[in-house]
Amino acid sequence: MCFSSHCECPGFRIERFLQPCLLLCLAIRSSHGYELMERLKHFLLEDESPDPGLVYRTLRKMEEDGWVSSEWVTETSGPAKRIYTLTGEGKTVLRLWVEHVRRQVLRLQRFLEEYEKFQRESEHHG
Repeated sequence: MCFSSHCECPGFRIERFLQPCLLLCLAIRSSHGYELMERLKHFLLEDESPDPGLVYRTLRKMEEDGWVSSEWVTETSGPAKRIYTLTGEGKTVLRLWVEHVRRQVLRLQRFLEEYEKFQRESEHHG
């Protein structure tokens, strides 16, 4: 299975999984884009890193949809940073994503169980 944003296989697409990951990160605490990219690494495989363009496009889309809000914050030193915060609607969407992910995990577990059963039977008959 391929987890690359450039993958052509019909499997998992990281672009869709970014939404719930970003929502969860923002539910934990408001953050700026670079910090979010660092925190997203927790959800990826070791040899992956989030595509900054994809992360910022996803954040903009989620802001347009009303799931997050943002504001520019100027700290005492350094440039201003855009801080993203989860909205009430974003919390609702996160709960829906959690329900969806739980259903997908059950489907994937059933798939793997059937595959493993098939493998055992193939080895036994084989």
